[in-house]
Amino acid sequence: MIESEKSVRATDVELKDRLVAINRVTKVTKGGRHFSFSAIVVVGDEQSIVGHGLGKANEVTEAISKAVEEAKKNLRRVAVINDTLPHTIKSKYSGAQVFLKPASAGTGVIAGGAMRAVLESAGIKNVLAKSQGSSNPHNVVKATIKALLSLRDANSVAHQRGVSLEKVFNG
Repeated sequence: MIESEKSVRATDVELKDRLVAINRVTKVTKGGRHFSFSAIVVVGDEQSIVGHGLGKANEVTEAISKAVEEAKKNLRRVAVINDTLPHTIKSKYSGAQVFLKPASAGTGVIAGGAMRAVLESAGIKNVLAKSQGSSNPHNVVKATIKALLSLRDANSVAHQRGVSLEKVFNG
């Protein structure tokens, strides 16, 4: 099992949650309109652990708390090296496409909206990111997390190939 695919328990770390989007949903019934809310939240420890969740309820605060609880169940560890990514990566989820590129120290998080919340929660401080295709926050969050989970650091590459760490860099 690759390091980034391991799930993490919420009790082991101190998590910070970020609200990505709230959506008001209307159901039209015989008696009139019925409003409810859906919220998407990203949680992370800002040190390589991140998760996302979706909550739905009749009240905004209840939807957010449900989303946070679900996000704590979906925690994953991602490969972060020196506050940036190990390599460039593209990912797609449904209609949303994301492109992530490592950046030098001092660059900051160059990303918008939903991607920024995921990257900051994961503890990535220097990255260049581009979101293409759909701007739906649900799909952008899922595409970004899919990209982060498919990152591989040098140790996992060496382990998978069955060679030493020096041999990975020297060929």
